[in-house]
Amino acid sequence: MNLDPIIPFEPITSEEIPQGSEWISQIKWDGVRILTYFNGQDIKLYNRKLNERTNTYPELKNINSLTSAKSFIFDGEVIALDHKGKPSFHEVMRRDGIRRMERVNDIAKEVPVYYMIFDIIFLNDEWINEYSLKDRLDLLLNSIEPNKHVQIVPSNSDGHSLFEVAKKHDLEGIISKNLNSRYIIKGKNLDWRKIKNYKDLIAVIGGVTYRGGIVNSMLLGLYDNNNQFLYIGHVGTGKLTRTEWENLTKLMEPLRTNHKPFANHPERVNKVQWLQPLLTVKVQYIEWPKDHSLRQPSIQAFVDHDPKNCRLSES
Repeated sequence: MNLDPIIPFEPITSEEIPQGSEWISQIKWDGVRILTYFNGQDIKLYNRKLNERTNTYPELKNINSLTSAKSFIFDGEVIALDHKGKPSFHEVMRRDGIRRMERVNDIAKEVPVYYMIFDIIFLNDEWINEYSLKDRLDLLLNSIEPNKHVQIVPSNSDGHSLFEVAKKHDLEGIISKNLNSRYIIKGKNLDWRKIKNYKDLIAVIGGVTYRGGIVNSMLLGLYDNNNQFLYIGHVGTGKLTRTEWENLTKLMEPLRTNHKPFANHPERVNKVQWLQPLLTVKVQYIEWPKDHSLRQPSIQAFVDHDPKNCRLSES
């Protein structure tokens, strides 16, 4: 039996935490969305863009040993922790970004990962995505025995209290879900709502500045509805190490151009090296005042994202 990878159901950003007996909330883990497929013989892992990650996370390749199910599809988030024990997108991208598979075992020792499962959409050769979330969660709890690297995400009936916990521990936020909701493949609606503790976006790099021959800051942009590439701010702080800045400098070389890619005029143009807008980066920020640039942006990690999908209307 073949299980072709699917595009997962997505939450919609919301400012309000829904209330009522039909709603539960879960911590929003700052990781990589991964679906796990078991057809009765082989385990396969795919991300939301349908890129295979089976060999990237060897810790999860025997997940079928934790269940008696003869086939399944689990949906969850692969996370890694920083030195304080907090989920770190930067750390998990050190694992997800590996392309030379011979390095996986060494990196796995440095950056262990954990799989936080929050849904099940296929079980024992049957699609159950049309079941209610309540029924799916019951089946999930009865389908797998967690271990050190595989956990089931707890649900909380009090979204407001859980959001306070997320704020207290500086976590990304929460996801609130309607217990009556179906799992719509390649869909999104307000049955799942993400409420963020902090703001983030994926932006495109349109220029860089240097210090001592090494890139030390980036000029960021997004596309508007007219496909104009607009400058939104610069970022030079975050979680990148010296080695990562040096590697970034080498990566930028083929993208150098004399043409300013931005349609508007960046606030910092002194000694800027323009780049073709092809690389994308996830940044956090405190505030984005209207008609001004991002306030206190911080680099989280480089991500594999289509630059043309980095748009003002979606940030």
